[in-house]
Amino acid sequence: MEPGERILGVEGGGTKTAWALLETVDVGDAGPQFRILDQGKLPRSNFRLIKRERLRAILYELPKEVDRVGIFLAGCGAGEDQQSLSRLCADIWPAAKIVTGNDRDSGLAAALGHGDGIVVNAGSGSSVTGRRGDKIEKAGGWGHILGDAGGGYFLVIQALRLILREYDRHRGEAAFTAKILRALSLNNLDELVRWAQTADKMDIAMLASVVFEAAAGGDARVMEIIEEGARVLCEYTEAVASSLHLLAPKVVLMGGLFHRDSIYTHAFRRRLKKNLPDARVATAERPPELGAAWLAADLGDHVTFHSKLSQNEIDNLAAAVTEQRNPRSENLERMSARELVELFVEEEKFVQDALRGAIADLTRAAEIVTESLRNGGRLFYVGAGSSGRIGVLDASEIPPTFGASPDLVQGLIAGGVTALYRSVEGTEDAESAGALAVDERGIKNSDAVIGITASGRTPFVLGALARAKSLGAKTILLTCNPAASAVVAGVSPAEHGTASDAQENVVVDFVIKLVVGQELLTGSTRLKAGTVTKVALNIISTGAMVALGKVRSNLMTDLHTSSGKLRDRAVRVVAELASCDYDSARNMLEANGWNLRSVVDKLS
Repeated sequence: MEPGERILGVEGGGTKTAWALLETVDVGDAGPQFRILDQGKLPRSNFRLIKRERLRAILYELPKEVDRVGIFLAGCGAGEDQQSLSRLCADIWPAAKIVTGNDRDSGLAAALGHGDGIVVNAGSGSSVTGRRGDKIEKAGGWGHILGDAGGGYFLVIQALRLILREYDRHRGEAAFTAKILRALSLNNLDELVRWAQTADKMDIAMLASVVFEAAAGGDARVMEIIEEGARVLCEYTEAVASSLHLLAPKVVLMGGLFHRDSIYTHAFRRRLKKNLPDARVATAERPPELGAAWLAADLGDHVTFHSKLSQNEIDNLAAAVTEQRNPRSENLERMSARELVELFVEEEKFVQDALRGAIADLTRAAEIVTESLRNGGRLFYVGAGSSGRIGVLDASEIPPTFGASPDLVQGLIAGGVTALYRSVEGTEDAESAGALAVDERGIKNSDAVIGITASGRTPFVLGALARAKSLGAKTILLTCNPAASAVVAGVSPAEHGTASDAQENVVVDFVIKLVVGQELLTGSTRLKAGTVTKVALNIISTGAMVALGKVRSNLMTDLHTSSGKLRDRAVRVVAELASCDYDSARNMLEANGWNLRSVVDKLS
């Protein structure tokens, strides 16, 4: 290898596609050294469960300017599968050297290099893979329907069955039930059953952290489920060790369950020690996407990887106003309840000041959105974390308030629906994921897209804005960081490529800066930044709806009369506009099938 070579490693499975872009910085006697230029996550890409057109769309979001590519996907078997994947990749990276295979291969490479040993992978699914010389042995990994015992999906399904079994036997809800309902923002068992019937593998596996929380809290029956998962994985490990004649194998643990939950690691170690007392158990230090890059580069065992963030980049991130400490709250933990409340109330003056300072930009935003909607376009909010939830919230309130189609105003949040009620780690860090989300929603040149990021730097949001701009949509960046630039790194409008590969800057139509200063709780942008963002979206969306004629005076004239409260409101609207009594107004609505707009139009 030569210094400056760029290597792309990709590992894809049933829940996500993880990738890393590396550059060779030195090739010496101690082995090559690499700098991680970029990395991220994209939607799932199990080779057997995904259509080729969909897989192509996902892979197309990856960096293009590379010399070597390693693509290792779950379900990609030897022979025809790998040849098919290689042909697809050759269309995307025609000048690169391409290596394809199964995600077991990249896991082995990340954990063992060229060495012998056993890799136990427990994430949303599970598998055990061992190697001795040229011989490979496998156990588990048959997918979440037939196997994957010991993975997150398996553990959660067992826990959900426990909940229903306990209810059927004792007609009472187990304490664990409340934890699951809380995590999903559901109200009762019937809602939980309906959710489970439509939830996919990832939605269910995401609840594994709740299972481990209950076990750590002393729930004996949930702990039995954890122990059962560890037992099965140990049996698989012992079987692989026996087949390979490994008496004291190196056993490397990979996957989110082992990295996140020490209780699972301890349960596995304890059980394995009984039958394989000389096994050397360790946790993997490298993620499988680096193993994919390692295989693509055909490297030896002595390889050094350096973080993608330089000190200068880290300093720049820390310089954002949203990450600075607020001098007025440095003794927060010593305040009385009264003092804390007074401080919070006093701090809200910065929200008012920020909104006043942005009147011209908020006006312009409302006008742009109105024009887009009037011309048949739609409005999209894009955000991650609190910003994404606020965007989804405002979008969800438009149909019942103004009688609009749910398609008219839409919210995109990094991590999808799961991120509305639970943190989905790492989903905001990939521009390519934001760009792909824009493509999947079919955003076009008649639409308007508002990217919401308190820091002004969230990659998912910037990638979405860049792609939307390249498609001709109107783009607005809403931020609370005064240093955020109106120039957003992304694809050129003339080139439909990946945001990570962009060589040009894309200028959004304009930036709305809502400068509320440092948060009372450092970095917690759900506070003032969240408040000012919600108010700003209220202004923009309500202003557009008013301009589109969905309001008479200050009364809702297109609301859906879908509940007793809303029917009562509709009656009062008609009574006000018709200058009649309550009963007469109600009779008019009943005669028109409770269609408020129809009645209002007749009163005009």
